[in-house]
Amino acid sequence: MEDSAIVQLYWDRDESAITRSNEKYGSYLRKIAFSILFNRDDSDECVNDTYLKAWDSIPPKRPERLSTYLGKICRNLSINLYERMTASKRGGTNTDVCLDELETVLGTSGEADEHLDMALLTEAINGFLSSLDSDVRNMFVLRYWHMESIKDISGRLKTGESRVKMSLSRARAKLKEHLLKEGFEL
Repeated sequence: MEDSAIVQLYWDRDESAITRSNEKYGSYLRKIAFSILFNRDDSDECVNDTYLKAWDSIPPKRPERLSTYLGKICRNLSINLYERMTASKRGGTNTDVCLDELETVLGTSGEADEHLDMALLTEAINGFLSSLDSDVRNMFVLRYWHMESIKDISGRLKTGESRVKMSLSRARAKLKEHLLKEGFEL
């Protein structure tokens, strides 16, 4: 079923929208949640919460790419759950490492919320990503959107772990430079 038809089911308040969403994107959403939480039950909970949040937000929103819309909801819910679960014992997991790496460029989420207009930041990051060559862009998205480990990215892209680490390090430095040039205070 096409995304537009599924979105129309949400608009029509037809509960089969959730079933259709799960059939088409369930495994994709579970992979996003599991790569952050490393727990099947918590991942399933986030996927179910994703459908509830989509149900509550469509309408008034009408996403053009349902996969991206649901993925973003699932990712945010998973990160929020992860942060609640590890608030007192932070350190060491792949999710911690990913968040810490980006924090060196963007600052903490509180700082980003206070100092940056998120719509402009998103536009600037998308512009930056489009300037990267496809291999580095894929590494960046796999690491910081899907929160995959360096080892998994290396295996997926059939390249060495040291190349992935170096490419990501350079990309973060370029992102920081790009954002400063765009007028963001970091």
